[in-house]
Amino acid sequence: LTCDWSSDVCSSDLLNCLKMQRKTLVKLLSILFLATTFSMSANGPSKDAASSGDSRAERKQQVKDYIAHHLLDSHDFGLFSYTDDATKEKHHVGFPLPIILWDSGLKVFSSSKFHHGETVAQVDGNYYKIEHAKIYKTDAAGTINYDTANHPTNLAPLDFSITKGVFMILITAFLMFFLFKSLAKSYGNNGGIATGAGRFFEPIITYIRDDIAIANIGEGKYKKYMPFLLTVFFFIWFLNMFGLTPLGVNVTGNIAVTTALALIVFIITTFTGTKDYWKHIFDPLGNGMPWAGKIFIYIILVPIEILGLFIKPFALLIRLYANMTAGHVVLGSLLGLIYIFQNWIGGTLSFGLAFAISLIEILVALLQAYIFTMLAALYFGFASETHEHAEEHDGEIAHL
Repeated sequence: LTCDWSSDVCSSDLLNCLKMQRKTLVKLLSILFLATTFSMSANGPSKDAASSGDSRAERKQQVKDYIAHHLLDSHDFGLFSYTDDATKEKHHVGFPLPIILWDSGLKVFSSSKFHHGETVAQVDGNYYKIEHAKIYKTDAAGTINYDTANHPTNLAPLDFSITKGVFMILITAFLMFFLFKSLAKSYGNNGGIATGAGRFFEPIITYIRDDIAIANIGEGKYKKYMPFLLTVFFFIWFLNMFGLTPLGVNVTGNIAVTTALALIVFIITTFTGTKDYWKHIFDPLGNGMPWAGKIFIYIILVPIEILGLFIKPFALLIRLYANMTAGHVVLGSLLGLIYIFQNWIGGTLSFGLAFAISLIEILVALLQAYIFTMLAALYFGFASETHEHAEEHDGEIAHL
């Protein structure tokens, strides 16, 4: 099409031509999609079953088991596994971790003795076996007994092992130590100006100080809480980001880890609380009302305030645990659809959705670290409540 582009007639003809081409393209894609869908429904299942040897229901169960296994901690650092087509043997790629048990004495050995949970480990005449990521004492045959609720009844020794989650916590701790040590060193050597990676982390640290710590705790008392707030923010953020890598770690999706973090927040809040903070809990109305009028209200109000002391850290641990676990489950399910459908359109759509969710998870990884730090600072601000703030609160109650 050649014409004078300044001509209105030519522009109108070109616009009509583009509209026709768009309609034709939409029709062709719709026909292709319907034909592909019909072909998949007519021939797909039998072809998939013949090629893989598993029915779709069996593949769904395999994906479900794989996701459940991914959410659990492990006693070795497995990266991936594959099956040899010739020998049909399954090979695991990774490295073992130290097993530390207390069973009538200290038992230390390598997790390679378990051979990825497939064999029984013999140590000092005792036999141990891994069942659902937990170590149980058993016999030479590896017998595991179950109760009516399908829970193992074998004796479980005290387990202080360096698991995959603990290993990643140590890696994150060392990474944070050397990273911020170099940042502090660059400040000293360059007159308070960050260099290298410090230029990326400096505005984040400044934001945590100005918009989280000072805004919620106050300029007079925020400094004693800053080390913890910075540590917990980058600790959660780094572990969340590691969870999105092919390493297959799920540390913040472990409720024991989030419980420990929330427990630290609870301890700091409890032991740094001022007398005005505790007065607000046991005498929330202050001097705004006489005791004769408050006593009936406090029968309900004070237990709620006391219960709130435990609800706050519980909300912290559940929020972080649930969000990170849900992200791993959704990503695993979407990627599992590729294996379940075993056709190009199902695989393409599943991969596209998984890629989009992965981008969202990058934001969620940072957002969850921010929310945990923000709420922790808010609780610290309540604990460091001053007498002036209490009087202001009492004045508002009296005014009402």
